[in-house]
Formats: sequence, structure tokens, C-alpha cells
Amino acid sequence: MNEHADLPSFDVHIPTRVLFGAGRLKELGVVPLYGKKALIVISSGSSMRRFGYLKQVQDLLGSRGIDSVVFDRILPNPILDHVTQGAQLAREQHCDFVIGLGGGSSIDSAKSIALMAQNPGNYWDYIHGGSGKGAPVPNGALPIVAITTTAGTGTEVDPWTVITRPETNEKIGFGIPETFPKLAIVDPELMLSVPSDMTLYQGFDAFFHAAEGFIATAASPVSDLFAARSMQLLQKSLAAAVRDGSDLQARTDVALANTLSGFVESTSSCTSEHSLEHALSAFHPNIPHGAGLIMLSEAYFSLFSEKIPDRFIELGRIMGMDVDQAEVSERPKLFVKALRAMIRACGADTLKMSDFGIREDELEVLAANARETMGGLFSMDRYALSDAECVELLRRSYR
Repeated sequence: MNEHADLPSFDVHIPTRVLFGAGRLKELGVVPLYGKKALIVISSGSSMRRFGYLKQVQDLLGSRGIDSVVFDRILPNPILDHVTQGAQLAREQHCDFVIGLGGGSSIDSAKSIALMAQNPGNYWDYIHGGSGKGAPVPNGALPIVAITTTAGTGTEVDPWTVITRPETNEKIGFGIPETFPKLAIVDPELMLSVPSDMTLYQGFDAFFHAAEGFIATAASPVSDLFAARSMQLLQKSLAAAVRDGSDLQARTDVALANTLSGFVESTSSCTSEHSLEHALSAFHPNIPHGAGLIMLSEAYFSLFSEKIPDRFIELGRIMGMDVDQAEVSERPKLFVKALRAMIRACGADTLKMSDFGIREDELEVLAANARETMGGLFSMDRYALSDAECVELLRRSYR
């Protein structure tokens, strides 16, 4: 037994070098890199080419004699087949390192591709949870550079990557120390082109990474600092960025909040809210991850505010609520009140699961899938949800 269990004790390991700020992309032309040929991983959409981001990256690499090859098949919910195909291309082209350019799906895929470019077998051999085999990863990963053009997942500064196996409806997070990016470039100017709806969903994804990290059993004084500042920045500026995507100050605030939420992921953990959402979007890949989290959030955080009131009183303070003037029984509820107001200010209060094709008669299947595929995050909860409570949370969130 630890005789000092009541005193703070934590590990911090974030090996990623971060270049943050408007205009920082150009430093790709001078910052130390990791070889002479890069695999650039982008989405299957047109935005990286349409807005010139891919050309900028290729030109900056080319200016220093670094060749590149592009893998451009990544979906909003990345899938296993594309990890396999990207890794094969990296091996065939003898790439030295991998660049994830775009949002969380491209960067997550870049991490998984970098891992499989170095290791035998199927990616799912290494996955923990669901039908994964949980095998040790023998050969690490190719070096990873993350250039984020969205503000949502914080994946540029954490080791985690989320990939879906469609044939089994499994959407599972995974990571090892080598899937931390070596370098992250967070340039808010690259985010000015993000549409308002995706700005909204991505911003709330970052928010819930921070909020979940604050209530997780893995939280520490360090992760709490990152989480608090991330939530405050999003409360201040997300609605402004949704209203006016050209507002560089708002974009910078949201970008910083996103990176801070990634630090939370590296020093704490998500909780079962993410497990439940992964089930939603595994069965319904048209659901943006942040939208799923928004739809779950009021019921989820309301339940936990009753079970772990002390943490929620602190969350209320972080969100600027006058906690000390409220009735004692009302204090834990103030975070949910502030969250509800923020969702409304961003125009997200009309989201409905039924609009994304979710049926009420499949909620038990979704709850079971959350436990089977992402059960590890349930162990991060300070209150142990029963299977019945998971179903009830989904029912309370459903409309």
C-alpha cells in the first residue's frame, strides 16, 4: 500500500515538438526533419488541394530536397483497409517518415500507417479491445509529423489513433509511445477555411477531451491545468469561430484549446462518454464525432455530476459559474447549465440522433458495443456505470 496515496503523484511524457501560431507552416522548410522521402496522408476530400495546403507542404519539402508521395483515401471515420493500403505504399516507396496533413482522421491514419509500415501482420493484431489480438508491437513506427488544419482532436500532441473496422462495427483507439508525433505544426491560418458546422463539431470534441480528462481517474494537477484552460478558451471563442470563420483571434483561441486538449489526452484520459460515442459512429459513420459527443453530453454529465459532485463543482468554477453563491445541492449542476448554454450559443442544441439514422430500438446494441470495443475507458470513470445505466444514458440522449 502506498503510504502517500493522498498526495499528488503523476507522470508527464509529451515528446512532441510543437510549433504553434499563425504563419508557422513555413517553418517546415527549415525545421529538422526525419529523412529524404515523406508519405503525406490526406483525406479523400478536395480541401487539402483546393486551398493549396498540400502544395505548400510539398513545396516546402522540395525546397530542402525532400521528396514526397501522397496517400489521399482517408475517410472522416478512418478505416482499417486504408491503413493497410497506406502502409503498403510507404514500404513500396521507401518512405522515411509520415506526414499527417488535415484533421484528426488524417493524422490518426498517419500514425497507424507509420506503425504498420514498420510491423508485420494486420493492424488489428495489435489492437486492444473487441476482436483485436493485443499483440506487442515489435518495431515501433516511422517518425510522424502532424500538420493540423482543424481544431478538434488534439491528436497532434498525443499518441492515440482511432480506426474503424467496418465489417465488425468496431471503432477503437490505440497508441504506443512511438505514435507520438515527433513534430506538430499548429497554424491557425490553415483553419480559416473550415466550414462552420465542422468548426462546431471539432471544437466540442476538444472540449469533451478536456472535460472528460478532468473527471477521469487518471487526472493529475498537470492535466487539470491543461483541461481548465482548454475549456475556458472554447467557452470564450468557439461560438465566435462558428459565426465568423475568418476571425483569426477566435481561430487561434480554438486552435490553442485543441492542442491543450491533446495535452490532456497525453496526461489523463477520456472516459466512457467517448466509448459510447464510438459505438454511435461505428454503426453510423455519417455522424461527426463531435456531434455524437454533443448529443450524449447533457445526460452523461448530468449523471456524473450526481456521482462525483466535488469534481463538478470545480468544473462549474472553470466555466465561470458563481458556485459559492448557489445552494449546496445545486453546485454540482452548474457545469451542465454552463455547458447547455455553450451548446445553445454555438447553435448545436437542435442536434438529434434520429436525424443521423439512429433508431431507438438499437440503443441496447450500441451500449453493448461501447463496452465490448472501448471497455478500457469505462475503467477511467470515477463511478462504475452498469450496462443498464449505459442504455438509459442513450435513451435520455435520444430524440
